[in-house]
Amino acid sequence: MILWLYNTIQQSSTVNKCMDKRKKPAIAGSAVFLAVPAAVAVGIPWWIDRGRVNSAILNWPAVRWFGVLVVAIGAIGLLDSFSRFALEGIGTPAPVYPTRHLVIRGFYRYVRNPMYVSVVLAILGQGLVFGNVMLLAYGALVWLLFHAFVVLYEEPTLTATFGEEYKSFCARVPRWIPRFRRLQ
Repeated sequence: MILWLYNTIQQSSTVNKCMDKRKKPAIAGSAVFLAVPAAVAVGIPWWIDRGRVNSAILNWPAVRWFGVLVVAIGAIGLLDSFSRFALEGIGTPAPVYPTRHLVIRGFYRYVRNPMYVSVVLAILGQGLVFGNVMLLAYGALVWLLFHAFVVLYEEPTLTATFGEEYKSFCARVPRWIPRFRRLQ
């Protein structure tokens, strides 16, 4: 998946025209850093569930298909957000190589934390697919930890880094629950 993302980015003529010395390491760093949410969203749920498929939640098989949709939305959101960090923000989600620019396009138009939302959606979707309430509880715990991290570290850091631009972004875009309207 990481190679696909990197190859897709390399083949884009628009990206190749504006690629500078900082963008290539940002893309590579984002691709490497993608392993962390992959472990949280796929590795740990697989360890919790061991690949067992239980009875559908509420004994309603349509819940599984809804779970597939939720996982897909989470995967798309995560890949989109990581690529935007590298290409638009010119950096990575990792604090050691932060973005130079505030990223406010893509899913960031609707929610301030689409990476975290995407990881939680992937976990919750798997809980629905596999009929595993423990995965749903794990998803809730992960969201709670993300929330604490965002409130205690990330938002103060972004406010200090981007100042009024970030404060204005926060005023327009909700932290967790998307508002599906375009930013002006």
